[in-house]
Amino acid sequence: MNIPSHLKYTADHEWILVDGNTATVGITDFAQGELGDIVYVDINTVGQKVAKGAIFGTVEAVKTVSDLYSPITGTVKEKNNGLDGTPEQVNSNPYEAGWMIKMEVENPAELDGLLTAEAYKKLIGAA
Repeated sequence: MNIPSHLKYTADHEWILVDGNTATVGITDFAQGELGDIVYVDINTVGQKVAKGAIFGTVEAVKTVSDLYSPITGTVKEKNNGLDGTPEQVNSNPYEAGWMIKMEVENPAELDGLLTAEAYKKLIGAA
């Protein structure tokens, strides 16, 4: 299972990569594996401010629909339009081609409350 050490994680299985004031968010390799074949990603929050822990979209797999939770407070600036035609990229490449949103970081201090790769591994029993 791939859990990149340079990312931060949430207990809800989202990952976040911060570059300056922009954060890229997606779901973890563990999450996509638990969901199974992803058939649709629905994100309709572009341009909206979302609070930490609030739902920014949903991901639909063959057998279930799961909410996507924002790891931090910020404004959604962009969604990955590439997932509209090929949502399976979340399964095959969750940390690169399968990213879901880019958002503006409102409160950088919230990043301190996220999990490190090691803490996330312990959470999912992979450590």
